[in-house]
Amino acid sequence: MQEHHQERTKSPDVSCVWAVAETKAGTLTQCLGVGKQLHPEPVVKLISRSRGLKRLFEPPLFRKKEQRPELVISCGFRAEPAVLDIKDTYGGRPLTVHLQRPRIEGYDLVFVSRHDWVDELSSRPNYHQMVGVPHQITSARLASIREEARNRLSPDGRPVVAVFVGGSNGAYIYDESTHENICGAIKQLEKDGWRIVVSVSRRSEDDTQRVLSTLNSESITVWDRRSENPYLSYMAASDAFLIAKDSITMPCEALATGKPVFILNLKSIPGPRLDKFERYHWDLREILQLTRLFEGKIETYTYEPLEETRRIASVIRSELTRA
Repeated sequence: MQEHHQERTKSPDVSCVWAVAETKAGTLTQCLGVGKQLHPEPVVKLISRSRGLKRLFEPPLFRKKEQRPELVISCGFRAEPAVLDIKDTYGGRPLTVHLQRPRIEGYDLVFVSRHDWVDELSSRPNYHQMVGVPHQITSARLASIREEARNRLSPDGRPVVAVFVGGSNGAYIYDESTHENICGAIKQLEKDGWRIVVSVSRRSEDDTQRVLSTLNSESITVWDRRSENPYLSYMAASDAFLIAKDSITMPCEALATGKPVFILNLKSIPGPRLDKFERYHWDLREILQLTRLFEGKIETYTYEPLEETRRIASVIRSELTRA
């Protein structure tokens, strides 16, 4: 693993950071990833999805008597009205940042993934492109647990590949043929001498877990979904990654390691959602040359580790300095 940066304890850039997101892990982790670059403990503010009477009995998202945030980072369309309300409540003083193209205007800074970018945004100075999405994975975080993870997952020192799969998402479908494709890829890697660690995501269906579990062997370890999630350990121990095409976050996380990242094709569902994912993967593979399409074999290649989370934080830091 390339360790170009060492994480260290330092004074926070700002006294108070709020991370405002929907109750979805994918949106919250983006806010926390960026927020932790500027303060070690961002305050989490989750947007409730409750309706009617149930929502009336829930505590408010924030109270004016709380410490005023200097920075508010949000993701997800449900967070937008709340963030602008926070900004108004505190006299427009918090710097507000959104990690997605917002549906309403009013943010100080907006970061939009390259696969969602449109030309009209280029004329807006507060809009910035980003590769994929930010996250909480750093090379230093993985380096601190790599030795223990390697000793446990590959005691004989064989190379390790992490296989990460998700679930049907409107762009790709996990049916019988998809399961056969994934299993075939894993068995081929086993024949090639790899140790394979396999993890499913929150979106993975029970059928996917069941099929993958049949592959458990001396060389293949499949997370049982009952024990503690080994995702970080799998990342730390791995020498390469094979990631199913239905994820945007997982390739970005793997690309922070500097290790080869191969993308596994899935059965597609034509439509706008598929187009978005295909634009994303085309950009990573063909334009930025960061990933490779899996064609039966994993080989070594080099690239500069992707540090978008750190870069986004640096843009915010500069804006805070000017404020």
